[in-house]
Amino acid sequence: MNWMANLPYSRKAWGLLALSAFIFEAVALFFQYNMGLEPCIMCIYQRTAMLGLLFAGVIGFAGPNNLLVRSTGLICWGIASIWGWLIAREHTYMQITTDPFAFTCDIVPNFPAFLPLHEWLPAFFAATGDCGNIDWEFLTLSMPNWMEVIFAFYSLSFIGVMVCHLVSHKGQKS
Repeated sequence: MNWMANLPYSRKAWGLLALSAFIFEAVALFFQYNMGLEPCIMCIYQRTAMLGLLFAGVIGFAGPNNLLVRSTGLICWGIASIWGWLIAREHTYMQITTDPFAFTCDIVPNFPAFLPLHEWLPAFFAATGDCGNIDWEFLTLSMPNWMEVIFAFYSLSFIGVMVCHLVSHKGQKS
């Protein structure tokens, strides 16, 4: 338990978080540009959540022993992983629902006006696919299914690290 509790203080752990998110981003671009799988709006939101994990890893790597830096990294990790899981879960439901009016898939990402990522980097953030299409499967799981698994792993890792960290530090104060 102490090992998990001390992960937020480890550059290697933060580096692994950043590296794994970077690899997933590279794979997404490979799927888009080499395999011709067009990302939908939900894919773009999941891609953005994965960038949040990359950002969290870089922040934590920059100063794991600094409370403010470490806390910022942990907050980014928690928000990005849980938000990514929720988006992937919704995307999965979009693909399996039989009700055509249950969900609609926007064409343009709903980024804040001060951060129009789809305009600044359309090659990375433009949504050109349809949320309901299942264009790829591996071991009977579609892309959103796999993203649900991936984000669940990141989320459960975050929760496990936080619980161990809090329990460990509570024990040290007694």
